[in-house]
Amino acid sequence: MMMKKSVWVGLLMVALLSGCASGVKLDDVPVEDKSATSSGANSQGIGSGQNGVAGVLTDKSGAGVGPAGVGTVVYFDYDSYVVRAEARPLIETHARFLKANQQRKASLEGHTDERGGREYNLALGQKRAEAVRQAMTLLGVSDSQVEAVSYGKEKPAAMGSSETDLAKNRRVEIRY
Repeated sequence: MMMKKSVWVGLLMVALLSGCASGVKLDDVPVEDKSATSSGANSQGIGSGQNGVAGVLTDKSGAGVGPAGVGTVVYFDYDSYVVRAEARPLIETHARFLKANQQRKASLEGHTDERGGREYNLALGQKRAEAVRQAMTLLGVSDSQVEAVSYGKEKPAAMGSSETDLAKNRRVEIRY
């Protein structure tokens, strides 16, 4: 009698524990790298030509080049995907460039700092990229010209753990 009870308790424990197991193996999910390399675009500051319109750098193919002298990084506060007021002129300049160059496409790459879990940071990075995409579409950029992707905490811009380093990692990079 005691033996049957022990067997039933053991089977019940196995059934309960197997119900808690995750059926999705994250390591087996295929990941496609759609990042573009930046050639010639300055990643700091905001600049414009004499008439208030940003100049355009070109190479033979024109690929990977955006507005000249304009930053390509939008920074965010901790645990936030709200676009800061100081980033709006940068986004407006890129939106004007994309509207003037309808054949061009941009990838908006969302990133986070190292704090938080992998899934949470991927979702936060996606929300950040989507916030910049939405700002651009509200300024008249076609949805087909911008793609929002997230790298979460996988591609840090700064490797340290200071607040300055963490702040550099909370960003969306605009890539052409």
